[in-house]
Amino acid sequence: MAQDWADSGLDLHVELDPRRKVASLEEALRAAVVDGRLEPGTRLPPTRTLAVDLGIARNSVAEVYARLVGEGRLEARVGSGTWVREVSAPAPGAPVDRSTRFDLDLRGGLPDSSGFARSAWARAVARSIADAPAAAFAYGAPEGAVELRRPLAEYLARTRGVVAGADDVVVTHGFGELLSLVARAIAARGGRRIAVEAYGHASHRAVLAAAGLEPVPVPLDADGLVVGRLDGLGVDAVLVTPAHQFPTGVPLSAPRRGSLAEWARAAGAIVIEDDYDGEFRFDGRAIGALQAIAPEQTVYGGTASKSLSPALGIGWGVVPTGLRDEVLEQRRLSGAATDAISQLALAALIAAGDLDRAVRGARLRYRARRERFERLIAEGLPGTRVAGLEAGLHCLLELPAGVGELDVERAGAAIGLRYGGLAGYAADAVTADSRPPTMVVGYGAPPEHRFDRAVAAVVASVEGARGSRSSG
Repeated sequence: MAQDWADSGLDLHVELDPRRKVASLEEALRAAVVDGRLEPGTRLPPTRTLAVDLGIARNSVAEVYARLVGEGRLEARVGSGTWVREVSAPAPGAPVDRSTRFDLDLRGGLPDSSGFARSAWARAVARSIADAPAAAFAYGAPEGAVELRRPLAEYLARTRGVVAGADDVVVTHGFGELLSLVARAIAARGGRRIAVEAYGHASHRAVLAAAGLEPVPVPLDADGLVVGRLDGLGVDAVLVTPAHQFPTGVPLSAPRRGSLAEWARAAGAIVIEDDYDGEFRFDGRAIGALQAIAPEQTVYGGTASKSLSPALGIGWGVVPTGLRDEVLEQRRLSGAATDAISQLALAALIAAGDLDRAVRGARLRYRARRERFERLIAEGLPGTRVAGLEAGLHCLLELPAGVGELDVERAGAAIGLRYGGLAGYAADAVTADSRPPTMVVGYGAPPEHRFDRAVAAVVASVEGARGSRSSG
């Protein structure tokens, strides 16, 4: 029977690294839950009690508890404390609850949440609230606060080459909302089909379909989207990731960019540019926004998710004049509005130069991780190729002969590692079968002190899959 640590008077033994007490507390509690030392139904000590026992701040203990609650390992009961979550044994053949059973998450495109610029953001929030007029706290305009749209337009022009003024910017909850608004606006004017890259986010294709547009896959090659395939498809728009195709990692070549702009003008079509990680190019050859060569045909989309944090829920679109009113009408119909205080804080962050500093720091960290990932893979899996542009938060790992993506996924899941194969991003079965087995590895999410462990898990998953195939 599970012990009630708080009520029984028993101590909770946790070994901490004195140099990194909070991080080691999180690791120790997670490990104790995973290996069964803390059984389901065990009540943990109150945060105040554990903080005193361990000599760390109560808020730090509360933060660790909250993270493990978010992972599904602990359960916070109102008025009753924090408990190890009761988990029913799954029936044979039942699907795995992927939201709660993975200790390491290496899906492509996830940033390191531990790198959030907390102090800079706190200063920006305090400064913006102190300086804002009373009108800033009323219901806002559907396009977002002008206090953010103006500096954001200047920032995008300076850092990504975007052609924009404050009136061109629409602030959203993220790229997903922007994509939905634009797709619904295109559908409302009679559009029915939209071209998408053969590999990409299934969630984006689902958003387009929900808006009433049929996603039509277009092949990719070493130069990116095969633009010549757009002719004759009868599409009203195209969704692209030109700076760093997700997830294959190839940029859209300069000739293809020109061809895409020409096609959009001739067809009267809209290009939706997802610049999801354009600020993270590591080889010194930054690729500017496609929008700059066709501003009247292109919706440029970006977010603060990679540069700051997904938790902020802030995205933006630079919308052409001919589509702006229809996009704003869809925003009004949705009843949505972006948090005004976060908008003001982001404006203050930009004005202080802290967003530039955050991006520069993150770029250096992710570049070092990409280099370390390649080195550790070369040592652990000799002859295995790491592919994809040296940019962003993910890369491709081409698997050894005879090793399949699903085998690696299963081997990874067995040791608490979550990541997937390239076929899982394919828009159709034909595309999924067109490339050799390859894993999409996100090196952004693991905190720095767990990065080597994460790469070791990747190596173990590939070796485990190879071993099971050999023994089978």
